[in-house]
Amino acid sequence: MLHDILLIVIGLIVGLIIGFFVARTFMKKYLKKNPPINEKMIEVMMSSMGRKPSQKQVRQVMNQMNRYM
Repeated sequence: MLHDILLIVIGLIVGLIIGFFVARTFMKKYLKKNPPINEKMIEVMMSSMGRKPSQKQVRQVMNQMNRYM
């Protein structure tokens, strides 16, 4: 009886660990394919703050964001 409970608990722990890594890799692939922000969004955001961004500034912001993803 104790042996059965121990096997169930170990199985749940292993399943949680495997599920975590599978979900993490899936989310990384999804975010790489569909980034949450693009250059047009950055340009609109900077324009709404009262400045006209150059293409170089927009690329710099994108590179900084991609570095942390």
